[in-house]
Amino acid sequence: MTLSFILVETPVNVLGIVASEKGLRMILPGRDAGDVRMQRDYQFSGQQAVEDRETSILAEARTQILEYFAGARTQFDLPLDEEGTPFQLRVWKALRAIPYGRTTTYTGLAKAVDSVAVRAVGSACGANPLLLVTPCHRVLHKDGGLGGFSSGLWVKSRLLNLEERCMGAMKAAA
Repeated sequence: MTLSFILVETPVNVLGIVASEKGLRMILPGRDAGDVRMQRDYQFSGQQAVEDRETSILAEARTQILEYFAGARTQFDLPLDEEGTPFQLRVWKALRAIPYGRTTTYTGLAKAVDSVAVRAVGSACGANPLLLVTPCHRVLHKDGGLGGFSSGLWVKSRLLNLEERCMGAMKAAA
C-alpha cells in the first residue's frame, strides 16, 4: 500500500500530512518543508512508499487544519488509520475526548484510560502520530507545567494560547 503526502504551512510550523486510502496516518511537524520531508523519509525508510500526492483525505485534512488555526474549527472530523499498541490507541482516543480549549493532566489522562501508569501515558502521548487531530498539547503536568511536546514547548504554548483566545472570542460572541 502506498501512502500519500502533502505539506501544509501553518502559523506555527510546516506540517507534513501522511495518509493511506483509509485515513490519516501521521502528521509531521517541522521548521520548513525540507525538515518535514527529511522526517518523512526517516519515518518510512524501507517500510512503505510515500508519494507526494494530494488525495481527498489529505485535502480535507488541510482544510480542517487551516480552519483550526483560523479559530473556525474546534474539533476534527477526519478518517484515521492509526498504528499503535492497544494501550496507545486507548490513550489517543482519550486525548481526542479532551474538549477544545480545555486541558487535563497526565494523571487525569491515566485515570481516563483506567491506568495507574502515568509515565506510560506520557510515553503514549509522546508517540502520538497525529499532532493537532489527537490533541496531546492539551495535557499538562499536575503542577501546571507544560511537560513535553514533539514540536517544542513554544508550539504547545502557542496552540494552548490559540485555543484560549478562540474560546474567549466564542464566549464574548454568545
